[in-house]
Amino acid sequence: MWRNAVLVAVLALGMGYLYHTDPELPARMLNYISESVPQMEPSGSSELEEAIAHAWQTLITAPARRWARVAVGVNACVDVVVSGVGLLQALALEPGSGRDHEVLHTKEDLKEAFVHYMGKGAAAERFFSDKEVFQRIARAAAEYPGAQLFVGGNAALISQKLASNPELVVLLCGPVGPKLHDMLDEQIVVPPKSLQETDEFHLILEYKSGEQWGSSQAPQANRFILSHDVSNGEISTLETFVASLEEFQPDLVVLSGLHMMEGIGRDLWEERLKEAVVAISDVRNEVPIHLELASMTDRDYMNRILQEVMPIVNSIGLNEQELLFLAQSGGGPHADLTSWDGIPDVGRVSDILLWVLEQHGRADPESEADLTRIHFHTLAYHILATVDGHWGNQVAAVAAGARVASSQACGLQAVDITKVVLKAPLNFHSSFSEPRESLAVDPTRPVTMWRRGNVSFHLTPVLVCKQPLRTVGLGDAISAEGLVFSEVTPRPEL
Repeated sequence: MWRNAVLVAVLALGMGYLYHTDPELPARMLNYISESVPQMEPSGSSELEEAIAHAWQTLITAPARRWARVAVGVNACVDVVVSGVGLLQALALEPGSGRDHEVLHTKEDLKEAFVHYMGKGAAAERFFSDKEVFQRIARAAAEYPGAQLFVGGNAALISQKLASNPELVVLLCGPVGPKLHDMLDEQIVVPPKSLQETDEFHLILEYKSGEQWGSSQAPQANRFILSHDVSNGEISTLETFVASLEEFQPDLVVLSGLHMMEGIGRDLWEERLKEAVVAISDVRNEVPIHLELASMTDRDYMNRILQEVMPIVNSIGLNEQELLFLAQSGGGPHADLTSWDGIPDVGRVSDILLWVLEQHGRADPESEADLTRIHFHTLAYHILATVDGHWGNQVAAVAAGARVASSQACGLQAVDITKVVLKAPLNFHSSFSEPRESLAVDPTRPVTMWRRGNVSFHLTPVLVCKQPLRTVGLGDAISAEGLVFSEVTPRPEL
């Protein structure tokens, strides 16, 4: 007994001495321990997941004012989904080292870019410049055992998700060929000028979590997308889309496909982007516009979108790769990061979101910019950042987006807690630097809210599917579901 007492006394004296020499050491040690030790799941196996899934049911409520008519444009195609490693082997390619390419010119470029992103477990999309080589790859993909054809293109996928709400009338404008037209939901209206004789095909090379090819191993399931798509690349239906709005009279416009122009060359995209800005500006002021981003590699092009397009839209949706590239392209916070290390740090993400809304949005009431909403999604959690006074029902909107990510990745209509796992940090900070607030996720009310200036942040964890069946279109489904549960706050009449 006396030995225990002596041991306790020695420890107490030691801690007292350390505190005397460095009063902040105990707090720093506790911080280090809490951030270094992984969150342990309770012995009940799925208690946290069950609590979160149950709480979502209560939190996800319909907005007071719902959208009735939504117009979506402008990229649409047919996705050929195939095993990435299997297809590359069928093309007689050998595993090797990875290297990113802004544009793919050869099968070797394709292999290197695929290996590069597979090793990171990150999504990417690239343009394939050689039409004949791409057609041979596409033919091999379509003939590969187990290959599947799906509705593709952000606009078409968002339309499909929106059309699952029977009370919504959805207009889709994009290059719609016969195959795609047959696959679309009957509720979707396609303007006659959007119809074309042939389909545009995109190849989706998927890989599973832990899948290995040579020395490269995927840390998580994801996909690599390639296409030789001139119609979508030039966003050729944009003017048709804007012209159709006058007759359709939507109360929400969703725009996507700008990333496709990156592959057509600087001279062409510079001119086409100017025309796109003019066309977007023609949309009636009272109709909110949501812009869905996608994978890009040209910093000049992304910076032009940041400077010229984002200020004239009301809302954007993007993932962690696109958010970091936005900061790198525009000289924002944490632009020195080359990539995220595992799950993106919430404080860093919060810093970049605030920067976008302050520098290119309407966080400043005197600003003439229209951007007031950003829906950010990554594998483990989602954040909805909104300028106060412009949007409502944020708790339901961010939770609805996370719920659909959890169910759709598993190929289900509802969340099955036996098939998902919580990967989000339960404790985090509102910013990467001081002053910052320490925050936590409460599984019984799993939407954490904080404010920075007049910007509100709502975070919810995602219940990550353990064995995802399909990763393509998750971001589009998340943004679509988030929009369905969002509402614009009426502006007071002057």
